[in-house]
This record gives sequence, C-alpha cells and structure tokens, in this order.
Amino acid sequence: MRILGLDIGRKTIGVALSDEAGITAQPLKVIKRSSLAKDLEDVFKTARENEVEKIVAGLPLNMDGTTSSTTEFVLKFVEMLKKAGPFPVVTWDERLSTAAVERLLIEGDMSRGRRKEVIDKMAASYILQGYLDNLKNKPL
Repeated sequence: MRILGLDIGRKTIGVALSDEAGITAQPLKVIKRSSLAKDLEDVFKTARENEVEKIVAGLPLNMDGTTSSTTEFVLKFVEMLKKAGPFPVVTWDERLSTAAVERLLIEGDMSRGRRKEVIDKMAASYILQGYLDNLKNKPL
C-alpha cells in the first residue's frame, strides 16, 4: 500500500512517497503552487501515477498544540483535497519537521541553495515517515 506524504506550504508542496510495503518514505518532488485547481490536479496526478491509496498531509501546529493561521491554511487545502479527489486524506502532526530536516542537511554540509531546493520534499518525507512509524507501532 503506497501512501503519498505532503508538506503543504503557500509557495510549494513537498511530496514524498512510501514504498509498497508502507515501511519507508522517500522524497519525491516539489510542486510549485500556482492556483488551487492546478495544485489539486498536480497532487492527484502524482497520486494516480504512483498508485497510492492514501494521502497524508502534514499539519503545522504550534509547539503547545494550538492552531495558527498556517494551520487553518493547510486545513482548507486538505478539505479541498477531500472534496475534489478519490483518495482518503489524513493529517499528521508536523511540528519541527522542517527544522529537523534543515538540521540534518546542515550537518550533511549541504549548501544553502541546495537545501532550499530539497527541504520541502525532505520535510514531506519526514512527515510521512512519522506516520508510517506510528502505523507500525499500533497494536493489531
């Protein structure tokens, strides 16, 4: 069962994909945002091409678990994904995902320019991996 992971931002959407067994997440690509219709089309096209069964969207909560304007922005996009598409969509707490990925890339001595190119899809992968790990750890 493949799952698509999304890191939804105002300018880009980072995309990651699980392996068929649903064990690991790999960064896939970055979608440059243009219009709601085009953004949804790009997400759904990617999902269909990769035969996914579910979409996991990172939910940017504040450190204390409260919501912000960014949370509301993402929730509106998630609602549109649910209404417009055939895929089940769930959210996953993404607190610190971008910060954690950026720290890893810096430790890996990646240049600032290169980090900017990959951070969104790496964050999507981090979000998706957290979701997959949680599924593995749930009792049957």
